[in-house]
Amino acid sequence: MAENHYENPPLTISKIGVIGAGVSGIAAAKQLYHHNPVVFEASDSIGGVWRTCAYNSTKLQSARKSYEFSDFPWPNRDDPSFPTHVEVVDYLESYAKHFDLLKFVKFNSKVMELRFVGQQGTTELGGNGGAFGSPLQGHPVWQIAVQTNGSQSLQLYAFEFVVVCIGKYGDIPKIPSFPHNKGKKVAVIGYKKSAIDLAVECAEANQGPEGQPCTMVVKTLHWTVPHYSVWGLPFFLFYSTRASQFLHEKPNQTFLRTMLCYLLSPLRRGVLKFIESYLLWKLPLQKYGLKPDHPFEEDYASCQMVIMPENFFTEADKGNIVFKRSSNWWFWKEGIEFDDNTKMKADVVILATGYDGKKKLKTILPDLFRSLIEYHPSGIMPLYRGTIHPQITNMAFAGYIESVADLHTSELCSMHCISTFSINHGDEICEEMGWNSWRKRSWFAEAFSPYGSQDYRLKN
Repeated sequence: MAENHYENPPLTISKIGVIGAGVSGIAAAKQLYHHNPVVFEASDSIGGVWRTCAYNSTKLQSARKSYEFSDFPWPNRDDPSFPTHVEVVDYLESYAKHFDLLKFVKFNSKVMELRFVGQQGTTELGGNGGAFGSPLQGHPVWQIAVQTNGSQSLQLYAFEFVVVCIGKYGDIPKIPSFPHNKGKKVAVIGYKKSAIDLAVECAEANQGPEGQPCTMVVKTLHWTVPHYSVWGLPFFLFYSTRASQFLHEKPNQTFLRTMLCYLLSPLRRGVLKFIESYLLWKLPLQKYGLKPDHPFEEDYASCQMVIMPENFFTEADKGNIVFKRSSNWWFWKEGIEFDDNTKMKADVVILATGYDGKKKLKTILPDLFRSLIEYHPSGIMPLYRGTIHPQITNMAFAGYIESVADLHTSELCSMHCISTFSINHGDEICEEMGWNSWRKRSWFAEAFSPYGSQDYRLKN
């Protein structure tokens, strides 16, 4: 930062600053509308990773009904197809225009540094005021250094409260380590959504007599599903209804709940085998050596489950996609060498290892707080309800929750906060905000219909 010139003094133009105008950023801006927040967006448009990290085949992995704001339904929400990244961006832009949020956004404004200028303390948790209700103290606590349009000078802005919405994806790639003296370039092919989509695009682009197969280098297997139904039953019945929640343990549960989970454990195992048997029948996972050793529920709970493109295994059957299992690899002069001493010629190797969200966040946080955001071994940053770090004063985080459909978690997180056990934690959040936690109109719907964004819409 030393080579940059700061324009002084810091500008105080709002009580609250928001960093990022992706899904979480615009959700936060809408909930903070009455405070006239300032939203800093590094690019020239809203949409976040949907705008900047998308390719031709990028689609939503959730139904429209599961990925919508509570007060702004999709115009064609009953369409069963998964929206493309272009449709998602259009939806987000329509939302921002409908609620007049674009006036808060400073585009081409990249946050380079956060400075803490207040007194170190704790952020108050809980209460009906929500995460954004009580911490405004009438004097600046944070300064944000912003680079506009690539300028070498940085403008400082002062805020009483900051909401970080830069997410975990994009900007800083997560690059694996390699054995020394085995090559200087870095590349990998994984087995998650991006890798699978790109393999299909590669296979489709290399058709014809001169075409070459795309090889997927697979280190860790994950369960994949063809669609959101199992033996004719909708998938939400197994994990997204209040009745299904009684099959799974939750933190700090009562003794009665523990005994109920124990008594229902055979049913839970039966549901798991029911789902896995369908996936093994529907998809040729065993044929290609792609059946994970761990249970399906492990991938679903950690949001590692992937919706498989329709033509993925069709291309594999044609020989246009082939698979190589390997834990370690490195480059040789004509391609890649693996830890089993085999080699593969390759002209292009695609990095599909995700992004380093922790490093991304550390690049802007002051040294004082960097040690506080060390991730748990599970990969989750230690935040109360996925939103507040008690030791980082007057700051909230939105968009750091892993869930099947993260748009409504970002929205509810902006109202207060949320975590990955959507219904149970949704109940706790509603109770903290003074809402009725049971949101359905009848006990039958409460028990057996899925929870989504519309259930958390504010009621008059």
